[in-house]
Amino acid sequence: MPPNPPDQAQRILDALGGVDNIVEIEPCTTRLRSEVKDAKIVDQTALRAAGAHGVVVSGRVVQVVIGPSVDTLASDLADLM
Repeated sequence: MPPNPPDQAQRILDALGGVDNIVEIEPCTTRLRSEVKDAKIVDQTALRAAGAHGVVVSGRVVQVVIGPSVDTLASDLADLM
């Protein structure tokens, strides 16, 4: 699996609205599944610019399609939070 860029986790965290907007975040196969407090402040364009292959928003659940390196990214995000 290709490595994640060093700042990818921070860029994704920022695009999700920051630590204060995250309720829960976990890897799920090739996706990063997160529950956010306010889905309106999630920046889908910034998520794609940070390397997401796609973004699916359903209510307060945001799924960011990352690929096989999602577990490493989730670990990096946990370190930031």
